[in-house]
Amino acid sequence: MTTLKTRLRLLACTAAFAPLCAMAQVSTLQPPEIAARNYMLVDVTANQVLASKDVDAQIEPASLTKLMTGYLVFDALRSKKITLDQRLPVSELAWKMPGSRMFIDPKMQVPVDDLIKGMIVQSGNDATMALAEGVGGTVENFVRLMNEQAKALGMTGTTYRNPEGLTEPGHLTTARDLSILSMRLMRDFPQYMHYYKIKDYRYEGTPAANSKNRNTLLFRDPTVDGLKTGHTNAAGYCLVATAQRDMPNVGGRRLLSIVLGTTSENARANESQKLLNWGYTAYDAVKLFEAGQAMEEAPLWKGTQSTLKLGREATTVVTVPAGSSGKLVTRIERQDPLIAPVAKGQQVGTLHVMLGEETLAQLPVFALEDVTEGGFFSRAWDALRLWIR
Repeated sequence: MTTLKTRLRLLACTAAFAPLCAMAQVSTLQPPEIAARNYMLVDVTANQVLASKDVDAQIEPASLTKLMTGYLVFDALRSKKITLDQRLPVSELAWKMPGSRMFIDPKMQVPVDDLIKGMIVQSGNDATMALAEGVGGTVENFVRLMNEQAKALGMTGTTYRNPEGLTEPGHLTTARDLSILSMRLMRDFPQYMHYYKIKDYRYEGTPAANSKNRNTLLFRDPTVDGLKTGHTNAAGYCLVATAQRDMPNVGGRRLLSIVLGTTSENARANESQKLLNWGYTAYDAVKLFEAGQAMEEAPLWKGTQSTLKLGREATTVVTVPAGSSGKLVTRIERQDPLIAPVAKGQQVGTLHVMLGEETLAQLPVFALEDVTEGGFFSRAWDALRLWIR
């Protein structure tokens, strides 16, 4: 079990915790040998990196590019710029796209819902181009939106040149950036994640060839429910995969594996499965606090009450090497003195989670309640007490 060391009156962090750009690296255990140029394994539930290799090296993303295209399409659906049943035209450019295809042509008007399935399940470059033109107006404008979104997400090693992922000079990303994008995709658009676990799809009237999802882990592991494959000669065989398995005391625990530059379809699936299985067996997920649970009651000055409940709206989970949960220590670094008024949800400190000397996580801590200012005499009395301190 964890130990909570409270009432540490230290200066608070000046920057808010950025959960998807500042994941803690858990480097205690050596991962298995992974036959890939680059790889990364992230515990999404705990927001921790479990294993990595050359995650900041720029690589060609191939059809993993379609993760960003999907992000922008889902954003357009959320803002009602487009709708799922809206039919989009198929341009000559989309029709003539080389590589993997959905087999649509300019005689068709294809619903957005089907184009999304064609882009994700069949990895159709034609479907991807039709969506890009439908959302961006032109492919050039859509690529501009892709790069703006990458910058906004903190994907510092990524530059897009097209929406589908065909080889083009300067079209680059990194394993770390793919982890940021994938996690934001899952977090921001959970209502659309079902597309990534569809095993077979083809649009009515088109050839049955190329109808099976290339993510073979969907057929091997029932806990895998996404995300995307990619392949070009330069990129090799790549796979961003995610799985969710039920764990005691934690519930659904999600891992994300990114495997880049393998030698075959089978290799990318095998290496991804190896990483995922290792992550689930070599590490334990530990629930520290329930959502909304008070981590401590801190002294509060000049308010209608003398203490303030501190905690987090989200359940707090960390990942540790199997069998080491008893060595966990937590402490709260507060922005003392805490002075009313305080609004519920206001950040008032940082939770530090330690395994021995290693920092596993630094998470913002918030006020769990509203507290208004006290009366004149109580405020004056607290002001005097603070001055004496």
